[in-house]
Amino acid sequence: MLLMGIWLNAAAPAVAATESPMFLAALPGLSGLFSGTRPDNLGVKEDGQLAPCPSSPNCVVSRSDADEEHEIAPLAFAGDQGAAMDQLKAIVTAQPGAKVITASDDYLYAEFESKLMGFVDDVEFYLDPSAAAVQVRSASRLGQSDLGVNRKRIEAIRAEFSAQQTT
Repeated sequence: MLLMGIWLNAAAPAVAATESPMFLAALPGLSGLFSGTRPDNLGVKEDGQLAPCPSSPNCVVSRSDADEEHEIAPLAFAGDQGAAMDQLKAIVTAQPGAKVITASDDYLYAEFESKLMGFVDDVEFYLDPSAAAVQVRSASRLGQSDLGVNRKRIEAIRAEFSAQQTT
């Protein structure tokens, strides 16, 4: 049993991104086992930005002081702030595994749960009107590597949001 626990701990980061059906067949009933607990550093900080990323590579953030590994561009928006947040909420809600937890005029927080194993990523958006941009942060709760899942998710949301902003 101890060896199984060690193997699970070592395999968890890779499984989060790939969710190998072979792995799942060997361990039935584990969906949700890797959800972790909601972090206590969510929301807009006193400096008007979202929290920085931890040192692990499974996080991206649009903070001005982010290092190259974690840095990602904010989402650009034009026009009405309320309409932009409504568009963003609709896009996020339509994503696989997404559950909107908090939504306000300038902040959106969603949890993304992976389909088979139940790994959870915390994703935040803060509409910063002074920058005409939506700051973003997407971080895995557990593991080290996410194999780029958080970055790919934000880029997919960016593509859809940008397309809607231009129409």
